[in-house]
Amino acid sequence: MPDTPTAQELAPDTLRRICPADDLGFASTVDVPPLDGTVGQMRADEAIAFGLDAETAGYNIFATGPVGTGKRTSLEAHLHEHARHRPTPGDWVYLHNFRDPRRPIAVALPGGRGHELASDMRRFLEDAQRDLTAAFESDVYSRRRREVVEPLERDQEAALAELRAEALAGGIALELTPAGMVTVPMRDGHPLTGAEFAQLPEDVREGYSRHLESLGPKIQAFLTRMRALQREGRDRLRALEREVGLFAVGHLIDELKERHSESPKLADWLSSVAENVTENLGQFQAAGQDGTGDGAEPLLAAMIGGTGQHPFLRYEVNVFVAHDSDGGAPVVVETNPTYPNLFGRIEHQGVLAGGFITDHRMLRPGAVHRANGGYLMLPAAEVLAQPLVWLKLKEVLRTGRIRLENPAEEYALIPTSTLTPETIELDLKVVLVGRPPLYELAYSLDEDVRKLFRVKAEFDWRVPWDDEGVRGYAGFVSSQVRTAGLHHFDAGAVARIIEHGARLAENREWLSTSFVEIAGLVSEASHWAGRDGGGLVRPEHVERAIEHKVRRSNLIEQRLLEMVRDGTLMLDFDGARVGQINGLSVLALGDYAFGRPVRITATAGPGRGALLSIERETELSGPIHTKGFLTLSGYLRDRYGGERRIALGATVTFEQSYEHIDGDSAASAELYALLSEIAEVPLRQDIAVTGSVNQHGEIQAIGGVNEKIEGYFRTCSLKELTGRQGVLIPEANVRNLMLSNEVVEAVEAGRFRVWSVSDVDAGIELLTGIPAGVRGPDGRFPEGTIHARVEQRLERWAQIDEHLEQADKAGAS
Repeated sequence: MPDTPTAQELAPDTLRRICPADDLGFASTVDVPPLDGTVGQMRADEAIAFGLDAETAGYNIFATGPVGTGKRTSLEAHLHEHARHRPTPGDWVYLHNFRDPRRPIAVALPGGRGHELASDMRRFLEDAQRDLTAAFESDVYSRRRREVVEPLERDQEAALAELRAEALAGGIALELTPAGMVTVPMRDGHPLTGAEFAQLPEDVREGYSRHLESLGPKIQAFLTRMRALQREGRDRLRALEREVGLFAVGHLIDELKERHSESPKLADWLSSVAENVTENLGQFQAAGQDGTGDGAEPLLAAMIGGTGQHPFLRYEVNVFVAHDSDGGAPVVVETNPTYPNLFGRIEHQGVLAGGFITDHRMLRPGAVHRANGGYLMLPAAEVLAQPLVWLKLKEVLRTGRIRLENPAEEYALIPTSTLTPETIELDLKVVLVGRPPLYELAYSLDEDVRKLFRVKAEFDWRVPWDDEGVRGYAGFVSSQVRTAGLHHFDAGAVARIIEHGARLAENREWLSTSFVEIAGLVSEASHWAGRDGGGLVRPEHVERAIEHKVRRSNLIEQRLLEMVRDGTLMLDFDGARVGQINGLSVLALGDYAFGRPVRITATAGPGRGALLSIERETELSGPIHTKGFLTLSGYLRDRYGGERRIALGATVTFEQSYEHIDGDSAASAELYALLSEIAEVPLRQDIAVTGSVNQHGEIQAIGGVNEKIEGYFRTCSLKELTGRQGVLIPEANVRNLMLSNEVVEAVEAGRFRVWSVSDVDAGIELLTGIPAGVRGPDGRFPEGTIHARVEQRLERWAQIDEHLEQADKAGAS
């Protein structure tokens, strides 16, 4: 007969892995270099490196991983390292569009040249005002102006003198006024008033009238000629002023073109500046008179024109995005990715006359603009939660261009007039950071995710506990110490931090990458070291930090222990009971999880194969618990069914449990209780059981094994530890054991015990003291074994069921 598997009692050294301080190779974190990135993220590192090196469009990165694993820190380190080896992108400036002011011009310049251009334009305005003032106050300009004006004035005076002489011959005097030509009747060399003219004889008055009538066409011709002369004069003066103005500022514009010759688009704009200056020389002269042209920002200094803005503002340069010439590619981390924060905005300014104005100077960049030519890291949850942001981001990545706009204006009830700036070309790598479920949801619902974010970088929640992992943990502690100004840790304290990292990872071969938790522990341990005098942080300070964190969060656990102590929660910790066993569950309360025992009972009798869970029937169990429970039916059918129906009716429940239950870690305990009930064999009540089970009776691993063992240990400690109490766990969970010192010490002292099993048979033998039994060549289990007893009773119930069925048929006939 083959040997049945047996339960293995675990030695103390298998319950916890110790990190010897002497093996770390340093005395304290004073000697440990701080960590630049995070620890051991090989899989993520490869994906990030590939995504950053890929030049093809669409190879943006979606980084996923649990909260607190250092995703952002690691990504920032990668991005900055990669950015150092990339060229610095150029600057972008926005300029006034003289042809279409509502469409500001976007110009790309080499890195660092944006501010140079802005400074050059301010200096240009100062120089232009000075040179123009000097030019128009010069003797040369005065002489040339006289050369233009005096001939026209002489022609006008000669024509007027001729017309006056002809008019005076007929007794009419002519006066030229701004309103036109005025005629005055004359008599004996004196002008007549209206009353005097009315007293003249009628024939005299008619003579004046005939003379005025004959003068009319000549006066009109004179006025027409005068207007033509005035136009000619104005045109000549305007041409002269343009010539003088262009001479005064032309060399300044030429110098600017030569200084910024790398941009033909800028050269065209500078030509427009020169043209605009010569067309608005009066504004420069007015600025010189009121003192607003001294180079300081002349905002609202002179309300000229209909815009309410000083005309010099049109020459200012809006340095939209600027970079240091040797700073490498930009790395921008935007933690609040609202629409304006990402894509910029168009600002408006109130004016004294009411209303709002805007111009090219009021264009403000967003994170996308600042990261252009480099890298932009965003929190995925916040981006995907804002539909307009997500749609715009996809558009930007698809087109490689971005237009500055205010989306709210599209939904304004009252139409507003705003700017439409030219688009800017983008060369951008975007990195989204989020949790795995968010990535999976976005990937399944939006096909653009797979097109635009083709690189998935997965951050693991753990790293191997090896030399590299230990060095990384020590470097991380050193980084926290230096960054936050904490007390340095001795080697023993670092070793205790490493052990706690294995506890968080729930595996003695791995360390957790939940660096939020580790950073908090480092900070709190430093606090307790400070309370003790401010020396090095020692292992006892780390232990105290762990204990205090537990005490801040374990109120519910303490209340449940009190209910066990006073008998409100009914549990047995000694003796044996049929159909009753102590199972173990874990309650998670945000930042704290703890294990607690729960009584599981089973009842059974003849039936039609119905196996009921009260939790399932009352909808207090989740789908995983239901799956684990239904697996028991498969086990019974595989072990005892053969070719006959199992005539069983059974009920299993968690006693005094009123909260929702999920998970399959109680499946083995439920099975032991059911087998005990059917076989009528009592189970030990001093052993608590956890473990999943499959249909073939193999015990499978579960989660929270440390919390479950410690929870049962604390419950048993309420009375007295007898040395027989302990926990039965799956053999597959032995590698997960990182138990607290008090449990390990109790096991060393023989006051508490931990067993592991790989099969139901080993567990039932430990719990009953009776062999489980192996089916022999005759197809039967050995007499007296657990399986034999179960099978015999199931056979009796089958006979009862068959008898009842025959009776029912006889009654029906």
